Amino acid sequence: MGHDRIDLRSDTVTAPGEAMRAAMAAAPVGDDQYGEDPSVNRLQQVVAERLGKEAALFVASGTMANQMALKLLTRPGDEVIVGQEVHVAWHETGAAPANAGVQFAAIGRGGLFTAADLDAAFKPAGHVVYPPTTLVVVENTHNRGGGIVFPQAEAEAVCARAAELGMASYLDGARLFNAACATGLAPERLAAPFDLVSISLSKGLGCPIGSVIAGPRETIARAVRIRRMLGGAWRQAGILAAAGLHALDHNIDRLAEDHANARLIAGALAGAKGVALDLATVQSNIVVFDLAPGAPDAATFVRRAAERGVLLVPFGPRRVRACTHLDVSREACVAAAGILCELLAA
Repeated sequence: MGHDRIDLRSDTVTAPGEAMRAAMAAAPVGDDQYGEDPSVNRLQQVVAERLGKEAALFVASGTMANQMALKLLTRPGDEVIVGQEVHVAWHETGAAPANAGVQFAAIGRGGLFTAADLDAAFKPAGHVVYPPTTLVVVENTHNRGGGIVFPQAEAEAVCARAAELGMASYLDGARLFNAACATGLAPERLAAPFDLVSISLSKGLGCPIGSVIAGPRETIARAVRIRRMLGGAWRQAGILAAAGLHALDHNIDRLAEDHANARLIAGALAGAKGVALDLATVQSNIVVFDLAPGAPDAATFVRRAAERGVLLVPFGPRRVRACTHLDVSREACVAAAGILCELLAA
């Protein structure tokens, strides 16, 4: 990528490289409607094994995976406990109440919460007024929290308490491999406490499309129907699954580069005038920072950065996100950090 356009809007903007394209072109395919696409079947098997689950299902997007999880693990009228500003509540255009008929109760702070927080928010079934709390969702890493990692000990405590209360647990692990890279823990370990888990292939792993949801064999069998209900049945999807298989083999270890580049950008911004940024939150490939009064607002800052060739995302009136990925080199991130600091100084 040339420095005339450094795209830090998201790790979803990556284009498949030549090796990934070659793998896609050579993929053996069949009709997945009949379970006959060998590349899809292989991808599902590999992801299930890596997450320590019985089975897995290839789906179109992380949003689809999240919506499927809600329909699989709840009933209309149920309450779902989540952290603050989670993707399933903030970035899915109101899909949860429309598709699953559930409402959310956000607890904790910055996307993190404890088993004690869960206890305090839980509502048992049969109450004359309150909806029953039947599901807890953890997002790891947490997008709007700045890519922060959910502490594994707390995830285990949350899931254990949820089980005691008769609740199900779901891990929105769209960037779970980033969490694994940041903690040194295997994805299987991170996924272990949860009844159902999803990962995204089209974020840090650089695929053009797709997510995978994994869990018990019986639950995944039911998920096939829900995928169709949501318009997500595949045909010769092996062309896309091959990209996922290639990414799992080649694009995981290099996530550490994205994390280092995010810290580089964060380090520069943290010292800039008019920026509020807690470096302790920069744990993966996302940098979220606030613009102080007196600095431009987020929309203005993002527009000025785009005029200089650096693309960012406004996350609120005075909040901005930058996200590193495999299509931005360290050199490009150095250049981007310099441009952003120049704009702030001006």
